[in-house]
Amino acid sequence: MMIHFALQPILALIAGILILLMPRMLNYIVAIYLISYGILGLVG
Repeated sequence: MMIHFALQPILALIAGILILLMPRMLNYIVAIYLISYGILGLVG
């Protein structure tokens, strides 16, 4: 059994979570985009 992890979606999730820690509206928008892109990349 081989498990394959793409690096870009994982980095997008990490960046999104880190940006969510900053209390700014633009950061929330970017974070939501990065997290959703990362989840779609890992699932799809």
